[in-house]
Amino acid sequence: MDFKEIKELIKIFDESGLSTLSITKQNAKIKLEKKALGQAILESPTLASHTTLQETSQSTPLEVPVATSSPTTSGESINSPMVGTFYRCPSPDTPAYVNVGDKVKRGQTLAIIEAMKIMNEIEAEFDCVIKEIIPNDAQPVEYNSPLFIVEKL
Repeated sequence: MDFKEIKELIKIFDESGLSTLSITKQNAKIKLEKKALGQAILESPTLASHTTLQETSQSTPLEVPVATSSPTTSGESINSPMVGTFYRCPSPDTPAYVNVGDKVKRGQTLAIIEAMKIMNEIEAEFDCVIKEIIPNDAQPVEYNSPLFIVEKL
């Protein structure tokens, strides 16, 4: 396994509901374990031929940051229906779906949450005005964590 494969494995593991995962493949053995909500720990990788990966991953446990900020504006919140990565726009070179102050119609796409390589559109359930966008673009989010603070119209 190369570093890119391990990095992808950690990302998928972090987005899953699993608490531990152990994989043995040829000359590599990897054990992943979630110690706390939103953190993935990479423990004891053993590789015979990839010493640079061993040196990199044995220094400290790998911690994956998760959106934990709380809203600063009062209003109704639109929460994440799943664990995944929050994206404000469909691709890096396009504008965001919504910005603070935008009036939104019911059914309009507000953002995307990527989970297991599947892009899930988050739609407005009612007409509203966006008052605050809580997670940053490309930031991991947890199930039921607030994404937007809105005012119903």
